[in-house]
Amino acid sequence: MVSDEEVAEQVFTALADPTRRQLLAELAAGGPATATDLAGRLPISRQAIAKHLGLLTEAGLLTAEPGERRRVRYRVRSAPMRIAQRFLAALSRDWDDRLDALTRHLEES
Repeated sequence: MVSDEEVAEQVFTALADPTRRQLLAELAAGGPATATDLAGRLPISRQAIAKHLGLLTEAGLLTAEPGERRRVRYRVRSAPMRIAQRFLAALSRDWDDRLDALTRHLEES
């Protein structure tokens, strides 16, 4: 079983690339699409899109659904993103607590 930390790492690694972020945003806004559909909307080759879609799928951010005529449609999966958001929220709380303690210390000095 994959831990939440491992899921968050996969999400952050996948989202480090601006092309993958663009593809994910396009799928989130426009709904499921094939690599060919996306190549018609973006200034990226179909082969490059297919490679990036594969990496997003491996990271769990997309689901590949078989379609008609052997075309694969990609759909966004939000669960891994929610895990990454929880990871960031926990880090944020840790920093907020530390900054609040520092502020109190400085005010008391």
